[in-house]
Amino acid sequence: MSYLAWLVPIALGMGLAGLAAFLWSMRNGQYDDLDGAAERVLLQDGMDAPLREDKVDGGAGESRNGRASATSDSRRKP
Repeated sequence: MSYLAWLVPIALGMGLAGLAAFLWSMRNGQYDDLDGAAERVLLQDGMDAPLREDKVDGGAGESRNGRASATSDSRRKP
C-alpha cells in the first residue's frame, strides 16, 4: 500500500504538467491553423523545389540531368 503513496502524487503531478503544457500551447497559438500545413504539402511552390545543380560530371559539358549547361559551355576551350 505504501507504493500508492508514491504513485498517486506522481500521477497527479504528471497530469498537471500535461495540462500546463496544453494550456501553454493554446495560449501561444499552436492550434490556430490546423489545415494550413496539410494544404501546403499539396501546393506547388517554386521555393520548395530542389536547387538545380550545374556541376559537370567529368568535363563533358553536361549537367547531371543530361542537358548542356550554359556555364559549362562557356568554360570549354576550342
